[in-house]
Amino acid sequence: MEEPGRSVRILVTGGSGLVGRAIQKVVADGAGLPGEDWVFVSSKDADLTDAAQTRALFEKVRPTHVIHLAAMVGGLFRNIKYNLDFWRKNVHINDNVLHAAFEIHNGPPHSSNFGYSYAKRMIDVQNRAYFQQYGRTFTAVIPTNVFGPHDNFNIEDGHVLPGLIHKVHLAKSSGSALTVWGTGKPRRQFIYSLDLARLFLWVLREYSQVEPIILSVGEEEEVSIKEAAEAVAEAMDFHGEVIFDTTKSDGQFKKTASNSKLRAYLPDFQFTPFKQAVKETCTWFTDNYEQARK
Repeated sequence: MEEPGRSVRILVTGGSGLVGRAIQKVVADGAGLPGEDWVFVSSKDADLTDAAQTRALFEKVRPTHVIHLAAMVGGLFRNIKYNLDFWRKNVHINDNVLHAAFEIHNGPPHSSNFGYSYAKRMIDVQNRAYFQQYGRTFTAVIPTNVFGPHDNFNIEDGHVLPGLIHKVHLAKSSGSALTVWGTGKPRRQFIYSLDLARLFLWVLREYSQVEPIILSVGEEEEVSIKEAAEAVAEAMDFHGEVIFDTTKSDGQFKKTASNSKLRAYLPDFQFTPFKQAVKETCTWFTDNYEQARK
């Protein structure tokens, strides 16, 4: 925590990504508090896989708090192809960020993204070790499938929902069918990036445990990929044929997470309804098509 009399300076790594942009927006829209100095950085500011650059960034910013979002990320098919790269890069990033600032899990992760998953889980192990050895309170937040403005809408490398939005846009533009990869049956809990940003601010200010916390909509809000595709088609007024390419992998069928711990703290937190969040994201993508990551 901050030293007495010292102003609050919050460093956000991965500040130009999906969640970082969402936090920038909710802070700019009035969620920031007097005396808070928010510093958003991206890979242009420092290569966090480099320990010297990471240390130099921390010495320059001198943060009292850190929201660590920077990571090598990608969708299912990029994960399958580059598991070693995901593991090595994310372990380096996490180690450098935590060391500059001075997970235990239930079973192995799904084979499709074990590299990314193990690297992210190790940050929890490291958090516990910093607390045990130095009494430092670092924690890990675990969001479910995040989507929203400023996402990566790349069809090959991006996550499922932004990929669907881009596919629907192209199908509508060309008058062709929409092809959804896989059977459409897997189920996911999607969280709108702006909702997640608001929860990040709560964690920063109010949550002081080393134990991780899951930031997610409830289990009852889980939707199938087919339902997600239908929501995107409705939001973009697409009425063409929808084809499911069952030669493509489905990945993990369910990744259901419980938000009961979050609800114990914030029983009245209002998540943006899924269809409304999809609509807002589709509108942003359409309005920013030339500049969007794709």
